Amino acid sequence: MTLPSRTEASPIDTEAARQAVADLLKALGKDPFSVHLADTPRRVADAYAELLTPRTFTLTTFPNDEGYDELVLARGIPVQSLCEHHMLPFHGVAHVGYLPGERILGLSKLARVVEMFARDLQVQERLTKQVADWLQEHLRPKGVGVVIEAEHMCMALRGVRVAGSSTVTSALQGVLREDPASRQEFFTLVHA
Repeated sequence: MTLPSRTEASPIDTEAARQAVADLLKALGKDPFSVHLADTPRRVADAYAELLTPRTFTLTTFPNDEGYDELVLARGIPVQSLCEHHMLPFHGVAHVGYLPGERILGLSKLARVVEMFARDLQVQERLTKQVADWLQEHLRPKGVGVVIEAEHMCMALRGVRVAGSSTVTSALQGVLREDPASRQEFFTLVHA
């Protein structure tokens, strides 16, 4: 199954974005037509279009013919997104695991699912839950666990200005939520 980019439903109007950036520069007391800023509206619009557009991918699953029933975990998946409150980046790593049911997933798809939801204006809590919910719905595993650790530039560069702090969110479903031993195994492997 090929999964379309979520932005195909509402495409980005790059020309309107360029004009908005030019207007923002003017509102900030800058001349968008100066030699140094003349191409900035295009660059910024193109950058946001790229940051907000996930790549399409084909969901690849395989029959779990061997009956594998232990945790599958991809640790340290790079994640970058844009805070929906300030439109500043947050970045870090995602740890995504699942207990297979009847099907197993092509491992690269764990990173693709993280990217699919990260390439949006986001809050980390929702991003974490979206990844877990999507995997539960499309893979139907016995359990799913997602942990995201990220530094938010809206905290590091402005406001409280605490560079280097990280925010950790988690979402657990199925056996990984209900069974204390499975839950503990997931968190132990995430932090191993």
